[in-house]
Amino acid sequence: MTFVLVVDDDPAICRTLAINLRARDYEVETAGDGRSALQVVEERMPDVVLLDLGLPDLDGIAVLTRLRTFTSVPVIVVSARTGSDDKVEALDLGADDFITKPFSIEELLARVRAATRRAGAVEPAPCVRVGDLELDLGDSRARRGTEEVHLTPIEWRIVEHLVRRRGRLVRQTELLQSVWGPSYERQTNYLRVHLASIRRKLEADPSRPVLFVTEPGMGYRFAPQG
Repeated sequence: MTFVLVVDDDPAICRTLAINLRARDYEVETAGDGRSALQVVEERMPDVVLLDLGLPDLDGIAVLTRLRTFTSVPVIVVSARTGSDDKVEALDLGADDFITKPFSIEELLARVRAATRRAGAVEPAPCVRVGDLELDLGDSRARRGTEEVHLTPIEWRIVEHLVRRRGRLVRQTELLQSVWGPSYERQTNYLRVHLASIRRKLEADPSRPVLFVTEPGMGYRFAPQG
């Protein structure tokens, strides 16, 4: 189910969008200000963000700027601002689309569908096999031979981020921001604990990892041989 975060300080708009999206089988959470929106994203990454610019604390541009430091989640700006400068600034800072209030619900829904299609086309969910280990990112399932291996949601987010960048160094700050959010970039102990658990579950010899490799002082790499 596609998870949509609606960020708007107008309760009526939040309510209207939530009702219409839920009626079409979207999962919806709403936030009335920028800090609440960033907190939601830190706790659980949405599939699409609908973002108003005129928020009471951090404005939408500030929220968008923060989001783009650690995620490429599709962001559709939904704003009463009609000036071309606002639209250009939002798109230049990484917004995927811009729709002006008042808007047609059907047009907004079409833009949400288009944004999720583009995101899916850019980053497909692979199924990776290494020896007898299978990691199905699309289905969030891990198997070794015929036996299923249980990973927690946090472990899956770490595994997915590393596997999608197979062979590439992923720096600690990038991984922390991607999994926990921008305020956790110094919590390197989180990574050590969770990577140790991932290795116990997925490595043939957790004391000598060959899949989820540490690059001391830099980060981690998913580096299967072959």
